[in-house]
Amino acid sequence: MMKKWFFFFLILSSLVVNSQQQYETIRNITYYPLEETKNDVYKQSACTIDLYYPKGKKDFASIVWLHGGGLTAGEKEIPKQLTEQGFAVIGVGYRLSPKVTAPAYIEDVAAATAWVFQNIEKYGGNPNTIFMSGHSAGAYLALMVTMDKKYLNKYHIDANRIAGVAALSAQVITHFTIREERGIKNTQPVIDDLAPIYHVRNDLPPILLFTGDAEKEMMGRYEENAFMYRTLLLNNAENVKLFKMDGYDHGNMPLASYPLMLKEISKMSRRIK
Repeated sequence: MMKKWFFFFLILSSLVVNSQQQYETIRNITYYPLEETKNDVYKQSACTIDLYYPKGKKDFASIVWLHGGGLTAGEKEIPKQLTEQGFAVIGVGYRLSPKVTAPAYIEDVAAATAWVFQNIEKYGGNPNTIFMSGHSAGAYLALMVTMDKKYLNKYHIDANRIAGVAALSAQVITHFTIREERGIKNTQPVIDDLAPIYHVRNDLPPILLFTGDAEKEMMGRYEENAFMYRTLLLNNAENVKLFKMDGYDHGNMPLASYPLMLKEISKMSRRIK
């Protein structure tokens, strides 16, 4: 009986500690050096991050979160469903088409990710547990920065240091906005070096692919991700998973994905630590 009460109070005390965890948000941190933005008002205003983190906690994992919007719309965000989970969440702003064209927005995300690697330890975070995530265009960008190593190589960071990617309804072929920038119909599939799937290799960090219902998703997004999943397996990539959220469309599939995504990131973080 005493043993049962001991475990009850242990769980209760854990809940109390979690409920008392304080979080802080620092907004509009510029992730490019001043000399790179001083003559570019748009770059100066768009290329900022919001850092949400558990204050006073040490060794926490971080999620670099990239908003959707087809590379033409949206703004940096910290989804409520990812807050108060013990993680830092970094909401990234990046430049948008048509004010810029590819690969400018990928380069922005790489610069923001490099900032996290270089600075998160100052706030208590573990630089070995930095995860990339996002929805739609944001998921595309998360995969591109992870899979095409040249973007982080610019900052002398090996993309394999990324702890994992949780891509929510990503375009894994060349993004339709990039095709439109080139005068190609957005229904014409293209796979080139601006397609995540072009950069498949067997030493990638863990890749979690989430989509909505195959019949409700946007422009064959489930089939694209299923192809990516199979291609990764054929290349002997490890720790690859594909999740299909039946009944959910492109817009609301994150609601079904967040709990599973957080569970998977927690498991990966524990293994790394």
